[in-house]
Amino acid sequence: MIRRQMAEENALLLGRKTFEEMRGYWPLQTDDATGIADHLNGVQKYVVSSTLEDPRWQNTTVLRGSAEGEVRALKEQPGSDIGVTGSMTLVRDLIRAELVDEYRLFVYPVVLGRGERLFGDATGVPKLRLLEFERFRSGVVLLGYAPT
Repeated sequence: MIRRQMAEENALLLGRKTFEEMRGYWPLQTDDATGIADHLNGVQKYVVSSTLEDPRWQNTTVLRGSAEGEVRALKEQPGSDIGVTGSMTLVRDLIRAELVDEYRLFVYPVVLGRGERLFGDATGVPKLRLLEFERFRSGVVLLGYAPT
């Protein structure tokens, strides 16, 4: 599913914090056999930020308007999937604006006593329909859901 997602994804949407973390790591990976570094370095990246000046990572555009308006405009352009990784504040804005077409969630077999929740306080959470799942040897499960 991960390779298929990379093949179908022609754009990556990120919040500033996640973008800066990824920019500090992925462009420096020269021996990545997974293809993730090549994908991230080559894919068109959009960063929603009012403070980021120079993205300093190839194929990156800074979106300075409202996340809702900018993403609506991106979705109207021709192309395939727009992926989002991390970026919890941005994702919550997209959920509220009903701009999420599919959720692909990695579930790790770790119990945490605290942390950020995807759906926050669980108000306005869409009903979800399971599309597919994939198990990995590590115990991680990838779940694909679509809003009903």
